[in-house]
Amino acid sequence: MSSLKHWVFWPPFLFVLIASLISFTSKDTFTTITTGANDWVITNLGWLFSVAGLFMVMVCVGVYFSKLGKVRIGGENAKPLLSFRNWFAITLTTTIAAGITFWGIAEPIYHLVQPPESMRLEPNSPSAAIFSMSTMYLHWTITPYAIYCIPALMFAFAYYNMKKPFSIGSSLAPLFGDKIHGKWGKALDAVCLYTLALGMAAAMGTSILNLSGGMNYLFGLESSPTIWAVIAFVIMFTFIISASSGLMKGIRILSDINLKLFIFIILFIFLVGPTAYILNLGTESLGNYFTNFFDKSLFTGAAAGDPWPQWWTTFYWANWFSWAAITSLFLGRIAYGHTVRAFIMVNFVLPAIFGGIWMTIFGGTSINMQMTEGTLGETLTNSGPEAVVYSVLATIPLAEIIIPLYLFIVFIAFVTAADSTVAAMGGISSTGITPESPEPGILIKIIWGVTISLVAWVMISFAQIDGIKMLSNLGGVPAVLLSIGTIIALIKVAKSPEKYDKTTQTHKEEGKRKAG
Repeated sequence: MSSLKHWVFWPPFLFVLIASLISFTSKDTFTTITTGANDWVITNLGWLFSVAGLFMVMVCVGVYFSKLGKVRIGGENAKPLLSFRNWFAITLTTTIAAGITFWGIAEPIYHLVQPPESMRLEPNSPSAAIFSMSTMYLHWTITPYAIYCIPALMFAFAYYNMKKPFSIGSSLAPLFGDKIHGKWGKALDAVCLYTLALGMAAAMGTSILNLSGGMNYLFGLESSPTIWAVIAFVIMFTFIISASSGLMKGIRILSDINLKLFIFIILFIFLVGPTAYILNLGTESLGNYFTNFFDKSLFTGAAAGDPWPQWWTTFYWANWFSWAAITSLFLGRIAYGHTVRAFIMVNFVLPAIFGGIWMTIFGGTSINMQMTEGTLGETLTNSGPEAVVYSVLATIPLAEIIIPLYLFIVFIAFVTAADSTVAAMGGISSTGITPESPEPGILIKIIWGVTISLVAWVMISFAQIDGIKMLSNLGGVPAVLLSIGTIIALIKVAKSPEKYDKTTQTHKEEGKRKAG
């Protein structure tokens, strides 16, 4: 703890603890405050999340074809820290992979049985099915990964090529210069620590509910705060152990296992599920998604007073922005030695394709079951989304093998994501983090791991899915403002990368010395 950045660590840490304490001592007060704040955010700032997300997509495409795309992160002579396969596996499993295992099956049923009122779609109709699947593409493919890709790319360039400190403020250096590393930089890091603590707690809450549903199916253990506490402890213990082992050990091994299991279960469900229906619905819905991409991306529901976008699309964008702020430090750190175009391919293009495949297969399977049997909507209402997941998996051949395997995938997916995030949180809370010494101390990782686990348990115990959404929305507000600054900074760099790239300047100076 001697290397702790006190002004970065203590404000968000104490704020999170105080919020948890209030929730224990005065549940009604806590609920009133968080609900009021959340309602204000989604009513007044939902449009900002939508616009920022769309701009992220456009900037990703623009930077890929710009001259910045040819630049190598770390300089012309930088050798990759990770192989392409390991890099992709880690990137995939440390971003939204934990979320797709839960929402990929449960979310389509929400949209199928409760489509937006303003669209006048009949529940459980063919039009609602297409809307449901195309919405899954919106929420889990292009835009989410663009939200991760832009800040991570800007940080990677700033950290390795501009030689800036291991700080979120480094991503804004093209706009504010070294002034960003003073008091404002510390404040920015502290705010982003707070947003990520909320975003990560929301994601952990989702994983706890997912695992709880599986435990209920396999062993008849009803979901309860006690069961959630046990699951939270096991998850926390595992990802702290993994995070303590360092990047090249725990997370590298876990992500490789996870990728193989992902591929296996995708192929298995595709082959034994309603294959023809999956392909046909996926094709039709993909066309609908691309045709209405801008309409769906900017749908706020304000004109008709429809709250649906606020509780779904705004929730997701806020969640991604919350995570992206600090996860960018980790994603940027592991990109050393690869070009910017390769970075965009691994952090944007390929994961978006993977997300689309996953949603087509798992979402298509659950939609088909609801359309043919009509039972999942009732399960959702009576038992919650976690029960929907395992009701669908129970119909798959060899379910007695597939469900335990799926539980293991859910567990490993979140542990991997939490591993990288806790490492980034520890790094930004500590001094002395450099490319040569990238790992923070074990104690700071443990502190953040325990804190986030506590907040996750508190929120799902009191508000379950609604609590998870409130956490994400509140954490996303400062993060989206940071992301807008990051977009502007990256555009500025893309116009003339040689102006900011110190590795290029150093290379030229060495060439002159050798020539002389």
